[in-house]
Amino acid sequence: MRAVFVAMGAVRRPTPGERIVGFVVRWAMLAVAVWVAAELIDGIHLEGWQSIVVVALILGLLNALVKPILLVLSFPLTILTLGLFVLVLNAALLGLTAWIAGKFDNILFDIDGFLDAFLGALIITVVTWVLSRFIDAGKMGRRFGF
Repeated sequence: MRAVFVAMGAVRRPTPGERIVGFVVRWAMLAVAVWVAAELIDGIHLEGWQSIVVVALILGLLNALVKPILLVLSFPLTILTLGLFVLVLNAALLGLTAWIAGKFDNILFDIDGFLDAFLGALIITVVTWVLSRFIDAGKMGRRFGF
């Protein structure tokens, strides 16, 4: 419905500065979630704030670019499992993030196994959901956009 109002000109579109601020806020929330998952799960190894920031960036890009394709391809299986297969996709994307991060010498991020990736993906999902209830990235973009 919002798209109809935007098309009619009744709702103002965010400026590029507002979109950048919103992106940075979402990136920071994902970085916090990755850090929490690494702290709670013994099988997720993450060292240094630089690693946290880069891992959050890689995971965010994979969520934006690869996850929609995977969701479309796995739609029947997701329906059959009542949406729980999305957690398996999130775990796979977290594992792919660890693999990509392993290609960089100064990034220390490793996951021991699929169960650790699954639990980490579950924690990241819950933490980002909770943070998004308290922090509205779109509103932050409007408030602090340039």
